[in-house]
Amino acid sequence: MLVRFAYLAVTHAFGMLRLLPMTDREKDVEILALRHQLAVLQRQLGDRRPRLWPEDRALLAALLVPLGRAALRRLRLLVSPDTVLRWHRNLVKRRHVRASMSRGPGRPRTVASIRRLVLRLAAENPSWGYRRIHGELALLGISIAPSTVWEILKRAGVEPAPLRVSVTWADFLRSQAKAILAMDFIETVTLTGVRQYILAVIHHASRRVHILGTTTHPIHAWVTRAVRNLLMDLEDAGHLVRVRFLVRDRDAKYPALIDEILSGAGVATVLTGVRMPRMNAIIERWVRTLRAELLDRMLMWNEAHLRHALREYERHYNLHRTHRSLAAAAPLRALPLVLEPGQIERLTVHRRDRLGGILHEYQRAA
Repeated sequence: MLVRFAYLAVTHAFGMLRLLPMTDREKDVEILALRHQLAVLQRQLGDRRPRLWPEDRALLAALLVPLGRAALRRLRLLVSPDTVLRWHRNLVKRRHVRASMSRGPGRPRTVASIRRLVLRLAAENPSWGYRRIHGELALLGISIAPSTVWEILKRAGVEPAPLRVSVTWADFLRSQAKAILAMDFIETVTLTGVRQYILAVIHHASRRVHILGTTTHPIHAWVTRAVRNLLMDLEDAGHLVRVRFLVRDRDAKYPALIDEILSGAGVATVLTGVRMPRMNAIIERWVRTLRAELLDRMLMWNEAHLRHALREYERHYNLHRTHRSLAAAAPLRALPLVLEPGQIERLTVHRRDRLGGILHEYQRAA
């Protein structure tokens, strides 16, 4: 565009030199001839608009705008005077933009890492407003205006003002995972046609499972005894001091006495909403795993057979089964050291079967 504009400008400059020796009468005659040619062209075009290159618009804007709007209206042009004025405004705007770019950037954009840090602080601290986040950034040595923090949060769809004080149920579970146990009943039927009720507890943080027992009649006395045994096992293992909450549903199988027993041990009972299993999602997900890996794959002859299978599965789950939430470790077993390439080539793996081959466990050879 710049080359064509320069060519047109030089061509018209020489054309202006050609006008110097002409008399006023000759110029008037030429103007009348050009007007007539323009009228013929407009008559042929009709409603169609002429095609003008960007450099044509720039040249017309530069030549005609100094005449003013009134003078432009007296001229016979292919386009309206308002169009010429708009071309001139666009030309001036582009010139200012280029000038500002040559002077250097204006207000710099916020560094992407700072934006990510602001959003991280807002996500990890729901009660912080943009002023509190700005103060924390200042403590970290990051100089940024409070209005910039406000703008970052607003663009990300996060409320900048400290109105995010309500803690969601998911946030509560994540923040208190080390102190939470979840309890639930699982129903199954043996080959004898007897319905069995399994009572299990899982620790949110470690994913360790405690299968408290199975019975055909989950009376209040049986449930109370199972909860007492759980507390004694946790106390013997030194884990009771970390447990502060037990999440369960509102099943009538739970007696009110167990809440008093748990309260005496410093454990508060948290009841889920009515027909809201997602509020106890950790244990519900484990129940699904138990059914998929054991109950739906193995026929249980009677209650004694079911108890044996549950004991084996509890050992397998706690000592061998991997978990994504634990970075592929098991609840009671850490990951081994990573093997070197040369060790992998010499590696020998043994398989151990549980429950007649229903469960497989793989270990390195000694």
